[in-house]
Order: sequence, then C-alpha cells, then structure tokens
Amino acid sequence: MILLESHSVIINDVLTDRFEKPSRADIQFVDYDNVRFHLSTPSSKSQLLLSMSIQCWPDLLKYGARDHLQQEYAGYLLDEGNTEPEYDVSLLIDLEKLPEDPESRLALISKLAHLKSTAMSSPFISAFNEQSSLQASYKEPAGAQLADQAPAEAKGDLKVVRYREEEAIYIQASHDRVTVIFSTVFKEETDRVYGRVFLQEFVDARRLQSLQNAPQVRYSNREPPLEIRHLPGLKNGEDWGYVTFVLSPRHFANPAQALATINRIQLFRDYLHYHIKCSKAYMHSRMRYRVAEFLKVLNRAKPEVATEKKTASGRTFRTR
Repeated sequence: MILLESHSVIINDVLTDRFEKPSRADIQFVDYDNVRFHLSTPSSKSQLLLSMSIQCWPDLLKYGARDHLQQEYAGYLLDEGNTEPEYDVSLLIDLEKLPEDPESRLALISKLAHLKSTAMSSPFISAFNEQSSLQASYKEPAGAQLADQAPAEAKGDLKVVRYREEEAIYIQASHDRVTVIFSTVFKEETDRVYGRVFLQEFVDARRLQSLQNAPQVRYSNREPPLEIRHLPGLKNGEDWGYVTFVLSPRHFANPAQALATINRIQLFRDYLHYHIKCSKAYMHSRMRYRVAEFLKVLNRAKPEVATEKKTASGRTFRTR
C-alpha cells in the first residue's frame, strides 16, 4: 500500500514548467473530494492565476481559513472582491517577481501545490490551539473520585467540516486530546466488506509494539460515536461507518509535527476508498486469471473428434 501525496501533482508540475518558461495556460482539473482548480493566465503570460473551489468553504471560513491563507500566502492571495467567479480562493503569481534562489522557488511551488491541504488545516490548527488552552487552564477535581464517577472533562466546541456531499469531519478538542471523527458511506456491498476489513486493521494495528505511539483508532458501524450522537441529521444504517482518531498532544507538539499530522489525517477518507478500489481491481484481475486457467484445462479435456479416412483400396479406418 502507498501513502497519497498531500499536495497537487498537477499544480506542482505546471508551476515548475511555467517558472522556468512563462507561457499561456488555461487548465481546469478536479482533485480529491471534488475540489476544483483553475490555472490560467487571464491578462498576460507572466501573471498566473490559481483558483480553487472547495465544497466545505463556508465551514472553513468559520474556523479562520481566510486568515490562515492570508498568513501563508501573503502577497499572493486576492481579496474576496477580486476572486475568480465561481471559485472560493484565488492566488495571483507574478512570474517576473519570483525568488532568484532555486531552493526558494521550489519551496514556493510546494507551498502553492499545498493550497487545498493548507485551507483544510484551519479547523485542525484551531482545535490544536484550543487543546493547549484547555490543558493550561484545566484543574483536576478536588477530592477523590467515586469508583463509578468519571472525572470532569473540559471540552471545546465541536467543529464540523462537510467536505463531501454526504460525509463530514468532526473535530473536538479536550484538555488532554483532540478527537477527529470521519463519517463515510459505502455505496456498494463489496465496499462495505472491504471497508470493515481495512478499518478493523486500523483498530488492531495499534497493538503492535512498533505502533504504540500511533493515534488510537475506533470504528463504529451503523451508530455514530457518543461524541456526535446528539447532532441532528446523522445517518444510521449498514452503508455508514464512523472512524474516530484520538490525537494526543505529542502528535502536534510542534508546528512541523502538527503539519505532518494534519496532512496525513485529512487524506484518510481518500486513502481508505483508494485502497478499496485497488483491492477490488486486484481481486478482479485474479478472477480473470483463474477463469483463463480453467478454460485452458477445459480445452485440454475435450475429446478429439474421430474422422474416417480411406485407403487406396477403398477400405476405411478411424483416426483421432
């Protein structure tokens, strides 16, 4: 199995080419989760416009996505009035004002290719900051806890990111962790079977000694987890699954570690369904191979048809 890249390969390749030799461009494409991109040169070949449309943009705005993008893409991000129509975010890159240093250019290309993951990271960053504040202000309850009484727990606001038509990510910070819940739908019976196998492996893999530092994973089928069960409109049934990741403070202890965690976890749904499709394709190829082998056996088992031949004297005999 492979890990999916958190950046857009198309943006990376196009910008690498245009940074070397500016030319006209008008490229539209769709990335994971139906995120639309448009790379164009509307005014001149030295002015490259990168626009993105993402379904969950209204949710991301509530968690500071615009401010986060302004901080990451200062000097490139256009204001809302100048954003390309039918898109949520637009970046304008002046190819005549690029950094001279090759390493700085590569870093800029990488940052621009991570536009989607950077926008999606805003609710995670907000939850991480909220967890730090809750941990700093949290105080253990006075007195001994009763055996059947759970300790008091400080929780932050539940963040909901509806990144697909029927699926969402739920993020909530507590004083000692950040809980991330993915809802996912399996539209075919085979997808449900493969999905359960994969998700159970996620749950069981943490028992290995080498993966003790990995986040805790829980999988619930049909019914939503307790953390979100109070929300209206949640789906129940065979087609639905909920995957819960419990992130400890060590998973986002510093900015670099937090960024790596965000880039990996936000691709979980794409990773899951990508490997389900790969598994189905592999099984189909094995089935076709077995059928071809069985046909060969059947062809060898066919009896030869007896034919009659005559000699010069008129006698007949059978051959096989």
